[in-house]
Amino acid sequence: MRLPEFTLADLRRTRTLPSQRRVATLDALVVLIAPADSAFLRRLPESRRWLALHSRDKAVALKSRSSTLANERQTAAVLGYAKSDLSSFERLSFAGKLLRELAARRPKRIGFAISDSLPDAAQWCEALLSAAWTENFALPDFRSKPERGSRLLQIELFAAPAIDVARVAATARGGNLVRTLTAMPPNQLDAPAYRRLLVELARRHRLTLRWYSIPDLKRLGAGAFLAVARGNAARTAGIAHLRWREDRTERSRSPDVALVGKGILFDTGGINLKPHKSMLDMHTDMSGSAVALASLIALSELRAPIAADAWLAITENNIGPSAYRPQEVITACNGTTIQVIHTDAEGRMVLADTLALAARTRPRLTIDYATLTGACVYALTERYSGVFTNRAKLAPRLIEGGVASGERVWNFPLDEDFETDLESGVADTVQCAVDGKGDHILAARFLKRFIGDGNPWVHVDLSSATRRGGLAHVGTEVTGFGVRLTLEWLMTQRLHAAAGR
Repeated sequence: MRLPEFTLADLRRTRTLPSQRRVATLDALVVLIAPADSAFLRRLPESRRWLALHSRDKAVALKSRSSTLANERQTAAVLGYAKSDLSSFERLSFAGKLLRELAARRPKRIGFAISDSLPDAAQWCEALLSAAWTENFALPDFRSKPERGSRLLQIELFAAPAIDVARVAATARGGNLVRTLTAMPPNQLDAPAYRRLLVELARRHRLTLRWYSIPDLKRLGAGAFLAVARGNAARTAGIAHLRWREDRTERSRSPDVALVGKGILFDTGGINLKPHKSMLDMHTDMSGSAVALASLIALSELRAPIAADAWLAITENNIGPSAYRPQEVITACNGTTIQVIHTDAEGRMVLADTLALAARTRPRLTIDYATLTGACVYALTERYSGVFTNRAKLAPRLIEGGVASGERVWNFPLDEDFETDLESGVADTVQCAVDGKGDHILAARFLKRFIGDGNPWVHVDLSSATRRGGLAHVGTEVTGFGVRLTLEWLMTQRLHAAAGR
């Protein structure tokens, strides 16, 4: 597998509004104003056209209209009506809609002009930039004659307010990486290909990488991970451990945060085989590992003063003569014995050992990401993802981070009495309950055993990893959900510092 090109369109920022000559170099100019703000349009080149467009009918917030300008290029003129006091999700959604309206023109150069009378002009600027860098990115295409696209080369921000461009860019690249890996066919992104990709990414971004192979994991007693990997014909599964340290002299320092990801490259369900429709898109079951990886890379690009690790549990869950079976008793690397109930609950098995290994490094905070349960999708749909934590004081911060980032989450309970549903007559715990009631909660309770009560922990059940029709500013079914959220938690909220010991 070759990495795609993650270069973003060049960004040019000017303090002034564009001249007529400058507009004539653009394929499209997107102007954002409040519905009653015609004064801003009078300051633009070809102001009469903009005013005529504005007066065509009643202006309505979060609607848009378009025309063309009178230059030789016939620059597309898109007029969007903003609304104040919107959530980040709503701003991103409208920004994505505006960009998708231009997709048919395949623009190479786009300009944005945002009215300075908008009180949240900087947030609108960030949303439009995020949408442009996301909408233009091409997901993997394996057709013998791929469609010829036109790549966006330049974005111009006119009269631009101050925004953290580096963070917006790192977030966009991270989301595009998640979408790319999640969309890869399972015969292209197998365990050896993923490992080669990690070697290349570690080299590019000055990360250290250690690969725990099947023999390594046997020595560590990682029976839960190995049980799932047993069904694979090739013994290529493993757990990857990547580290970012701003100061290379501190490589041995305990991490501020450990990002743990479920990387099931294809999930048949194992012995408890999935039906056709449920199995069809199971190449996306590795999205959690992509979020952990991309978030770590984004931190490295920003040279964040955060000691961060990523742990990726990479395997398939196949059916075969060696596949693990219901009623087996498995021992994880922390000594916990597990009675297997359903082989399609493999995600919590591989995460059990991966979380336990990560806990040995004593991170200040552990966050795991997994497309873990259908129950979370049924509870929230794909518009939200579920979160759980063993530190009650973190719960409101998790929600706030979702609101601020536009990647919305909802906190679920993790009370002690749920543990009675995981009692086993022959082992320390059952893997899951026989029925599916509250499976997202029981899965989190199961994982909690492997992190340890002394370690602050957040579990993200990625029900938003894919959604038909896209989500917020992302128009594709694979959404890349998670990187914006993680950077908000770590860079703005410093959740790892708030967690304490």
